[in-house]
Amino acid sequence: MGYACLIFDPIGQGERLQYVKEDLTPRFGAGVTEHLIAGNQQFLVGEFLGMWRAWDGIRALDYLATRPEVDPQQIGVTGNSGGGTMTTWLCGVEQRWSMAAPSCFVTTFRRNMENELPADTEQCPPRALALGLDHDDFLAALAPKPIIILGKERDYFDARGVEEAHARLSRLYQLLDAPDNIAVFIGPTTHGYTQENREAMYRWFNGVTKVSDATEEPPLTIEEDEVLWCTPKGQVAELGARTVFQFTRDKSQQLAAARGAVSGDALTRAMTDVLKLPERSGAPDYRILRYLSSRRYPLPQAVAYAVETEPGIQALVYRLYQESWVSRPPRTGPRALLYVAHLSSDAELREEPLVRDVLQAEPDTPLFTCDVRGIGESRPETCGVNTFHSRYGSDYFYAIHSLMLDRPYLGQKTHDVLGVLDWLTALGHTDVHLVAKGWGALAGTFAAVLHPSVRQVTLKNALTAYGDVAESEEYAWPLAALLPDVLAHFDLPDCYRALEAKQLRIMEPWDAMAR
Repeated sequence: MGYACLIFDPIGQGERLQYVKEDLTPRFGAGVTEHLIAGNQQFLVGEFLGMWRAWDGIRALDYLATRPEVDPQQIGVTGNSGGGTMTTWLCGVEQRWSMAAPSCFVTTFRRNMENELPADTEQCPPRALALGLDHDDFLAALAPKPIIILGKERDYFDARGVEEAHARLSRLYQLLDAPDNIAVFIGPTTHGYTQENREAMYRWFNGVTKVSDATEEPPLTIEEDEVLWCTPKGQVAELGARTVFQFTRDKSQQLAAARGAVSGDALTRAMTDVLKLPERSGAPDYRILRYLSSRRYPLPQAVAYAVETEPGIQALVYRLYQESWVSRPPRTGPRALLYVAHLSSDAELREEPLVRDVLQAEPDTPLFTCDVRGIGESRPETCGVNTFHSRYGSDYFYAIHSLMLDRPYLGQKTHDVLGVLDWLTALGHTDVHLVAKGWGALAGTFAAVLHPSVRQVTLKNALTAYGDVAESEEYAWPLAALLPDVLAHFDLPDCYRALEAKQLRIMEPWDAMAR
């Protein structure tokens, strides 16, 4: 008797891969050339791509169990990288596997984070860190069935984490009187399901099933791609299969019909809950950082202030002056302008016509600008130098980890704007004209709805609606701009209606593709 082997591509992978390539540099700066979009879009409707892929694996198992040549008591699961990811999640959610061998994925979330590794969307389950889960916890759900963890010494999935996961599981298997049912193998080479790891898997599965005593891989015939295609041209979409986008679009429309218009206290409660906003207590403390000169700003002088919106986190605020100023902002009366930057206060003070327009309209009103965390002067170099816009850059890294911590990155940025508004209120500015652009218009919109000191709102390049993103096959908004499960509770047009009472003006709104 030999092995029956089922190889499948989960949704959004292999024959079902969906992504968009476009040069987005003119709108977002150098480095924006490719966005993998299948997984992030689903967050808006409360879905997670890893869940969909795990469901594909479960259905593949259902099919395999119907085959007459298959012993349902002897079905193993293995895969490498993304397949190792699915093997790990499938161990956590399906008990019919009799053995497992995840390869080149299992490590620890801590090692990934400390090593600045921005893993794929489906490798970062929402709320996982908030719930105290780690990779080994998903494998523990299959205990005491036989599992071997396969790693690589030179992989970016840290071998130290592989050993730490194995050590934790070994203690569990010892308590379950099955210490020989957990093992680890770390091959000497780089990321991939190379021969040494495959042979470790063969030995493990053979030891469990007793099907064969072979320990080495025989010579292989490498098939042409076309031979392995399951469809005439290698794409299931050509057979009329529904795509990720179609599922997401349909759910968005269903949620919109069930939700209806949201307003008043119901809207503010929904916003607070979805953004996961923490409590605020009074005016935040701040530091006077430096005197800014020769910046070609609309006014000749400026000072930078670091407003501490939560412990260890500062929003960078510039205040423009006609004359030299090196101390705290003066109290000049209730009116103030607050500009929430798209990408950089420094650049936009020099280049954005909107800033000069609002200042010319109110020349005697003090102008403040705000860089929320991760923007402008606080833009990190995590994941490499100048990677902010890249598919696996710092902006994505912090956004995906924020979702695992159950604190959406956009909610944190909104909290920064609210903290700056508290600071302005403490300075006597209780009549704030909030102006915001692009990505900053999202946090600016939410803060303007929630904060009583905002009396007037001007938005440029604000997103038309999250529903537009969810219902579009291509979109250009980053994960940091998306809110998980938002469309079950409200959408941006609800916020814009609420802001009509605050003299809302929207200029040049952007659609899903930021056009």
